Amino acid sequence: MTAFPHHPLLPTPDKAPLEMPTQDLRKAPARQRIWQTPQVYLARITAFGGAAALTIYGFMQMNLVFGNETSTTLQSLLLGFFTVTFGWIALSSTQALAAVFSGRREVANESSDRPLTSRTAIIMPVYNEDPATTCAALQAIGEAIADRGEGSAFEIFLLSDTTDPAVWAQETACFSRLRQGLKGKMQVWYRRRFDNVGRKAGNLREFVEQWGARYDHMLVLDADSLMAADTVITLARRMEAAPRLGILQSVPVLMGGTTVFARIQQFAGRVYGPIIARGVSAWQGLDGNYWGHNAIIRVKAFAECCGMPELPGRKPFGGHVMSHDFVEAALIRRGGWQVRMDTDLGGSWEGAPQSLLDLAARDRRWAQGNLQHVKVVGARGLSASNRAHFLIGIGSYLMSSIWLAMLVTGGFLTAQSLLYERDYFGDEPQLFPQWPIFDAQRMMWLLALSMALLFLPKILGALRAISLPKLRRSWGGAGRILGGTILEILLSALLAPILMLFQVQQVFEILSGRDSGWSAQSRGANDMSWSKAFASHGVQVFIGLAASVTVVLFAPNQIIWLAPVLAGLVLSPALSRFTGRVMDIGLIRLLYIPEDRNPPPVALRAEALRADFDIVADVTPMMLLSDPKLNARHLSSLPPVTDQSADDNKMDLDVITTRAKLSAAGNVDQAIGWLTKKELTKLLSTPELLSWGCEKFSRAP
Repeated sequence: MTAFPHHPLLPTPDKAPLEMPTQDLRKAPARQRIWQTPQVYLARITAFGGAAALTIYGFMQMNLVFGNETSTTLQSLLLGFFTVTFGWIALSSTQALAAVFSGRREVANESSDRPLTSRTAIIMPVYNEDPATTCAALQAIGEAIADRGEGSAFEIFLLSDTTDPAVWAQETACFSRLRQGLKGKMQVWYRRRFDNVGRKAGNLREFVEQWGARYDHMLVLDADSLMAADTVITLARRMEAAPRLGILQSVPVLMGGTTVFARIQQFAGRVYGPIIARGVSAWQGLDGNYWGHNAIIRVKAFAECCGMPELPGRKPFGGHVMSHDFVEAALIRRGGWQVRMDTDLGGSWEGAPQSLLDLAARDRRWAQGNLQHVKVVGARGLSASNRAHFLIGIGSYLMSSIWLAMLVTGGFLTAQSLLYERDYFGDEPQLFPQWPIFDAQRMMWLLALSMALLFLPKILGALRAISLPKLRRSWGGAGRILGGTILEILLSALLAPILMLFQVQQVFEILSGRDSGWSAQSRGANDMSWSKAFASHGVQVFIGLAASVTVVLFAPNQIIWLAPVLAGLVLSPALSRFTGRVMDIGLIRLLYIPEDRNPPPVALRAEALRADFDIVADVTPMMLLSDPKLNARHLSSLPPVTDQSADDNKMDLDVITTRAKLSAAGNVDQAIGWLTKKELTKLLSTPELLSWGCEKFSRAP
């Protein structure tokens, strides 16, 4: 049996292992103290002290609404739910106010003209993603870095956890094209795992344990990430200048969305995001957080501190850590390394979910990962700031349930006042009746204050965009910023109750023990049918209609206050379908961001390369069995065959059955049709089997 020759260039570099011990959350390692600047403490007082003061004030005012007494259980519940909700809104506002204490952190020895002396791996973990998009982005980034003379300081490493054989065949073809495109400019490597233990965290761990000692830093990207070369180089410079810096997080901007829903998110992130990011960066100081992508990490610190343990108990709370990025930041900080977010960088982008249903599907995984942090927040040795990050993440998914509980409790209180007569004299003799107390005027003032706090970050963001001349011009003028802000607020208000019910459902499923699993994320735009829209939002429509009828019949004077919530639920199928469509007309143009008006060069280059990669990616497993060139290209992406792996393949049942089916098949169509997904995966991962199959079918008439 003659085997086709292996490509002489190996897919991965020589092994450079780095030990990555599993961490014990019950034991705190000894760590050196990290001193924060006075501005950080002022920002923390503003963010958390201000939120606490406003929460106490809100509680006191709501208590006065009831006349300083909650005489019923429903009143007590409403007071509690309102206080928590008001406090949450207050925290979002005070974090934005903390931005006044943000500023550029001057780092000693940081120089923009000194060549880099470190080596950084630009890592992109992928899981059944579109390889044309990912590889086009990587080539655009690599070319731009090489053009600035720093190509030798970086290497690209595509870390695949892909399980779909069809996507895998496309992936290896695009990898070959990517390596050829960056030949002489930057090293490109590829590794596909055969066992997806630990999901993304396990993928990164395996990389560190195999090749970690080869690199000083790793720049972790998501499948939809894009970064400017100057930003990437600056991140590496700042890591070199700060030897105790473990993670440096950039602030990714949402870009590239084509649907109304994606543009809503992009506009909000682009206008309001900088204020919020500056506030968070100000109070976290060197106790920062990590968002899992568009951040540079010191490999030594990651290896020392970030070996993810399995959480005790059953899924969904036990098992592998899902939202591992927050945990990795906390553990690196626990190990005595600094973690920070630099908001002055720019040049960092990511994609946005294209539809409301896409966001809900992603949120389901994020909700489980964040709620899973209840088992991590109490770990020994964590900083108070990292515990705050965990609690804020947990709270972000519980608040929808609390908001709904507040609305339901308020509804019951209204119904109680309308349907039941109250005994104003009680059982004991008294001269005067006990009139129910409800201070409507104070309640209106409290609601107005709540709305002001809710919209404060948006107002500050819009004012910032308008007041900075260069930024204002990039948006196309103040009119576009104001018009877009109003449109975003209106659409977001209608979508908020829909997202609320989705998150309530997610929390219920998680608390009921249902695991989210691991599926590829939908990143493209697809028109939604009416049948799918009603099937996905039927429960929300029913709740909205039932609540609307009840309010109109029994409390019509309340309809004006509940109109945004009820309208959003009743219209949810239409809103979901409308906002999930690609539109480029009328008011929608108000939601355009500066990147839409003036796309960054790296984005234009990635888009141009995408067309070439789409052609290259037009590969199927069937073609690998009939085209020797495509076969050799795929073989060049596989790890070298060792004596041990060859012996294992001889005893592997899937290899045996695959070989038997290939032997019996009369043509390549029949061969592929007979193979199961598991056997097809085994075929693509076994060089001897794949080359033998190609030799047979490529010579067939």
